[in-house]
Amino acid sequence: MSDKDIYSGLTQLGSATQIPASPKDAVLERVPNPQPDVRYAVRFTAPEFTSLCPMTGQPDFAHLVIDYLPSGWLVESKSLKLYLTSFRNHGAFHEDCTVSIGRRLVDLLAPDWLRIGGYWYPRGGIPIDVFYQTGPAPADVWIPDQGVPPYRGRG
Repeated sequence: MSDKDIYSGLTQLGSATQIPASPKDAVLERVPNPQPDVRYAVRFTAPEFTSLCPMTGQPDFAHLVIDYLPSGWLVESKSLKLYLTSFRNHGAFHEDCTVSIGRRLVDLLAPDWLRIGGYWYPRGGIPIDVFYQTGPAPADVWIPDQGVPPYRGRG
């Protein structure tokens, strides 16, 4: 499989794009995994994720860490960045944002395994950390700790 074949269907990479108005309007793109015979982990970290409180409209901030073991597909990183950015004007609770992102990636990629940690900064003095994964962590692939300590003035 040539690189041209892998990237031929992408619509956002290499071109000017607008931030989607909402997560449901965002287009997540994928490419064939060029190493499908190897089990390996991929990590995306979004330390400046933002959404809105659905009740007050005030901004909420999180440090997201997404780990997955690809099967046949990889998520295209620019489309993921645009998708995550689309939450900045989207009102939803922390739990909904975190789990929705994980489930959308699972639906798109059908990975061998996926987990997302949403480490939300405090509102009203209480941080909320939300975790979603598709099953037990595989024993045959090194998956590092997400590296975000419990809240103690995180930053």
